[in-house]
Amino acid sequence: MKHEPRTWSLAEMPDLAGQTAVVTGPTSGLGTATARELARSGARVVLAGRSPEKLESTAGDITRAVPGADLERLVVDLASLASVRTAAAEAARLGPIDLLVNNAGVMATRAQRTEDGLDLQMATNHFGHFLLTGLLWPQLVADGGGRVVSVSSFMHTVARRAPLGDPRTPPRRYSRWGVYAQTKLANLLFTYELQRRAEAAGAPVRALAAHPGYAATHLLSYGQTGRGTGGLASILNGVASATAQSADDGALPTLMAATADLRGGTFCGPSGFSQLRGLPRPVGSTTLARDPEAQRRLWEISEETVGLRWP
Repeated sequence: MKHEPRTWSLAEMPDLAGQTAVVTGPTSGLGTATARELARSGARVVLAGRSPEKLESTAGDITRAVPGADLERLVVDLASLASVRTAAAEAARLGPIDLLVNNAGVMATRAQRTEDGLDLQMATNHFGHFLLTGLLWPQLVADGGGRVVSVSSFMHTVARRAPLGDPRTPPRRYSRWGVYAQTKLANLLFTYELQRRAEAAGAPVRALAAHPGYAATHLLSYGQTGRGTGGLASILNGVASATAQSADDGALPTLMAATADLRGGTFCGPSGFSQLRGLPRPVGSTTLARDPEAQRRLWEISEETVGLRWP
């Protein structure tokens, strides 16, 4: 049985020399902090984001903080299934992958459909990562000890039902926060079903999840305004900075899930009041997130939606 500590800190990060970690959404907030600390611990970190310019800028920032950081760039737009397939083909050059952090996401955006006919939030936060993980699966099992960490949110507790309808049929009324909550529930349903299937197949991969609590990132301002600075975006960022824990602290649950000696299926979050802040520890999730039938059905819907039958 894996040891599950009550809380965890950066001082407990293991030496990751010789390991390869892919981090999606690394160009701001939680993703940057996660990528930086993995690099600081010696991992080769693959920065997987949609903007080549932002990837270069982030690589520069990380290298200044961690001289000699071993960084790769991988261009991928998680909202585009074609882009995910192209990126996965490019990632074949990386060889075995020890860690995949499915971190990229959008929050409470207005109703938008992607080129694949999917809701933007569900496409970015769930379907893109589902396809990416499936395509990288051979590399994750190659070294006999891969790990997949999906970044969820305590907002998953708001979801009243799982997203099990036809993903290409728009709802009559769109609730941007309701859909966001469902995407975060989907992250957990995916994690638990992936762990179950990996165990059943004897695959040497562990699936875990994490949530940052209430952390100061640009997700809210981007979701509400479409930009990270100026006007309302600056006001929202200011409120978050004044009331939330930092992005560095918010990344700690992800780093715990990524590196601590935990059993598959563990969900990590802050240890403080209402899981809003504090050092990370294993936490619980809702009954709906633990529903095996919802997990199975979402998996099957996702395979059909992205056009990939997992091995």
